[in-house]
Amino acid sequence: SDNLLTDRACGSLRAIAVKIGMSSYVPLSIPQLLSENFEKLLKKANAIKDPFEQAFFLMVQLPYLQPFEDVNKRTSRLAANIALIKKNLCPLSFIDVSEKDYINGLLGIYEQNRIELLRDIFVWAYERSCFLYSTTRNVLGEPDVFRMKYRDSIVEVISEIVKKGMNKSQAILLIQRKAQKLIPSKDSSRFIEIVERELQSLHEGSIARYRLRLSEYESWKRKWI
Repeated sequence: SDNLLTDRACGSLRAIAVKIGMSSYVPLSIPQLLSENFEKLLKKANAIKDPFEQAFFLMVQLPYLQPFEDVNKRTSRLAANIALIKKNLCPLSFIDVSEKDYINGLLGIYEQNRIELLRDIFVWAYERSCFLYSTTRNVLGEPDVFRMKYRDSIVEVISEIVKKGMNKSQAILLIQRKAQKLIPSKDSSRFIEIVERELQSLHEGSIARYRLRLSEYESWKRKWI
């Protein structure tokens, strides 16, 4: 909702009446009723155990209730993904869904309380999302579990080396000390290898992951001999 709503309206239930474009449907406009129905919606969603049913429920009910002044459809799609990601399922993307089909699916709910079209769109979009994410995963390969496990320690060591402007000799000593202090002995050799390799390949485009400023990187690079 950044730049779409006033600061007062961001994250709050609406206190004004809203209309739905291209529809005769008029959402609730009494703030007390809106608040009560929003609470009911959340309780019902939380009671649904099946993640797909929960995701679709949110995609239907949030736009129908229109609890916010704007971005209700976007919020419903994000909320649907929370239900899926909590169960470690593939997230849902609407990137290939035509806006016309999506709007028609919602109009079926607004005008006739019919979910069939939006349901079919949901199923198609999820199957498409699974295919795309599977393809991407195959291209990228499996994540490095070791790097994930020690990510914070790797970032900490590299950040300290750069911010303190260490040369190679100083960096090697620090890496070894940190490995002894932070890492189990069975993993220390690989940890040292990874940190040294990351330092050698560090460049302007990768410094953000180590929480470094460009000025810090440039100052360190001049001393890296």
